[in-house]
Amino acid sequence: MVRKEDVKLQPTARGMRSGVYMGWDGDAPTRCLDALVHEIDPGAVTTIHRHSWDAQTFVVEGSGWTEIDGVRHDWKPWDAIHIPAWSWHRSGNDGGKTARFMSYSSEPMLWTLGMCLIEDRGHEDVRKLPPRPAFTEGPKGDDPYARRLRRLAQEAKKRRKGRIHTPYDEQDLLATPRGTRTKFLVDRAIGSEASGITQVMIQFAPGKTQSLHRHPGEAWLYVVEGHGHSFMGTAPDKGEHHRWKKGDLIVVDHYLWHQHFNDDPQNQARLVRVHMFDSILETMRALMDPMVLFEEAEDTLLSMQEVSKIEWPDDRRPEG
Repeated sequence: MVRKEDVKLQPTARGMRSGVYMGWDGDAPTRCLDALVHEIDPGAVTTIHRHSWDAQTFVVEGSGWTEIDGVRHDWKPWDAIHIPAWSWHRSGNDGGKTARFMSYSSEPMLWTLGMCLIEDRGHEDVRKLPPRPAFTEGPKGDDPYARRLRRLAQEAKKRRKGRIHTPYDEQDLLATPRGTRTKFLVDRAIGSEASGITQVMIQFAPGKTQSLHRHPGEAWLYVVEGHGHSFMGTAPDKGEHHRWKKGDLIVVDHYLWHQHFNDDPQNQARLVRVHMFDSILETMRALMDPMVLFEEAEDTLLSMQEVSKIEWPDDRRPEG
């Protein structure tokens, strides 16, 4: 568990303050994902930069904007932004109070593959900057090279047309047998084309819990509101309970059994879960098929009748 008060924010050369929840640059090495927090003061604009990995943000408080390849996206609390690899981007705050947002990226995974590059161009006009790496459309023909060119070009086009900004109010909350309501923020289910990173809001009814489950790869759960605790263990009946509150980050390590509980009998709790389902699980399936890579304790799942009886409070988010 990483406590909000233990994450120190420091001024950076980009023109904002940043702190590390999990990641090499905060002396908390990770293998797949990192998790940072950032603050931008009113009137401030960051430098423009790009990198070879995907990143995503989740707005905690305040309002502002992020410009991606020259296109501005205005955001407010609980919105999510996907920053594709190699896209020039910067953010600014034209509101009246400090804006705070979480960021998650696949940098640790690309570091392992020797593919991490970053380029900062200060406050240069985006129109003067080079575009994302070019790709070749591919000739006609059925030979292996022509087919590869066409396949990769098609994939590049698809990824560059994916959803960038997810306003919170645009998506529906979906009740699930896991005992929660979920709302996709960055996911292929809503048209995102991230490199395997998924981001979803999980809402817990007062006093309710989630099913017990486990999976490969790291997963982060940022506590948006509420308080509770999480069980984590090497077996369903062998582990420890860890308490959490607003602003904390729940760190789920590789293949641990885990279950999250809302300890407030009157109010809901919200967690934002970030994981690399598409990339990590698909890569591992290539190596370990037919081994089961996602397991749930069936006796902790709810029936549809039980799901329908949960009384959910109104879904309200804070003002910008």
